[in-house]
Amino acid sequence: MKPATKDFWRRFLRNPGALIGLLILAAVVLMAIFAPLIHPQDPWRMVQRPFLPPFAVDGFWFGTDTLGRDIGAGLVYGAQVSLLVGIVSTVVALTIGVTLGALAGYYGGLVDDALMRFTEFFQTIPNFALAIVLVAILQPSTESVIVAIGIVSWPPVARLVRGEFLSLRSREFVQAARVVGQSNLQIIFGQVLPNTLSPIIVMASLMVATAILLESSLSFLGLGDPNTMSWGYMIGAARTVIRQAWWMSVFPGVAILLTVLALNLVGEGLNDALNPRLARKGR
Repeated sequence: MKPATKDFWRRFLRNPGALIGLLILAAVVLMAIFAPLIHPQDPWRMVQRPFLPPFAVDGFWFGTDTLGRDIGAGLVYGAQVSLLVGIVSTVVALTIGVTLGALAGYYGGLVDDALMRFTEFFQTIPNFALAIVLVAILQPSTESVIVAIGIVSWPPVARLVRGEFLSLRSREFVQAARVVGQSNLQIIFGQVLPNTLSPIIVMASLMVATAILLESSLSFLGLGDPNTMSWGYMIGAARTVIRQAWWMSVFPGVAILLTVLALNLVGEGLNDALNPRLARKGR
């Protein structure tokens, strides 16, 4: 292992919050991966009487919902949907944001003005409202939710990458790359972009958390995929019986809370590990 990598992990693991977040996140990921082994039955299947309280019957630790479906199975399979939407939509947003931000920051001038005005146009529209409109137009499905969240999430990435490129494009290593005859695209993606990865990685971890919250909100409103069990759908289905069956909304709510909290703790740890000077100044 390279010394730089060892230093990164030492700084990261020195942060107790980041370590706790990493453990929680690892548990959620493992739960999603091994969902068919943990709960072999279909989460939509009726397996017990409706409104079964938690721990009332062996094997149903989280109780059942209004139709007698296992809440535990819904939690496990809901983790798959939340992580899938969070990760893939973040990749979509990064692809758009990094590309536009890199072009704007590197070329400057009219290119920068045009791309930043385009970015500002998207920033003037509330993210959640735009996501609702996009999902409604595309028809509710996992794919449409991913596309909608990716489209509303890229502007902050573009502005971050643009700022990094503006500060790096006049550095000596960029000038040297031009002298040896490298093309603009080679300089952008081979020289400058690798030096901006630290803030992008930190932002990506926080974007996954935001994407999970957006997906849960859309599913709560009935705009998620009707064929997949998700945490947001479970909370939405339980809102009319919250007094009668509190566990139907509490358990998926806690799952969302822990996952988003874990991602934010990991993001904070990554920021401290990748930017140790800024971390020391903050203290």
